[in-house]
Amino acid sequence: MTKVIEKFFIASMLMWIVPIAILLAFNNNLFPGSADMSPYSLTLLSGFLAVISVNIVIAFYIYLAMKEPSEKHEPDPKFVSEAEASVKHLVKHESSSTHKKDE
Repeated sequence: MTKVIEKFFIASMLMWIVPIAILLAFNNNLFPGSADMSPYSLTLLSGFLAVISVNIVIAFYIYLAMKEPSEKHEPDPKFVSEAEASVKHLVKHESSSTHKKDE
């Protein structure tokens, strides 16, 4: 469980850090050729790349989640027994109510 939280925390931080770094890099002319661009083009390009970077981080997080082994996760036995008892009670209750309607 700790690894899942760690992956989520890293992905969340990257979703904030990467786009802000891209925007700051463009606004401070750290990319070659960005000083020659008009302010309108600079805003459009930096915003577009920031949005794309967030999507890349989300795709990477989904990839890591899908790569995690599924056989490792087993349901809580107490939860399963309570759920089974609840379903049996519901089925029993519905069958008794249908008998009353038929009569």
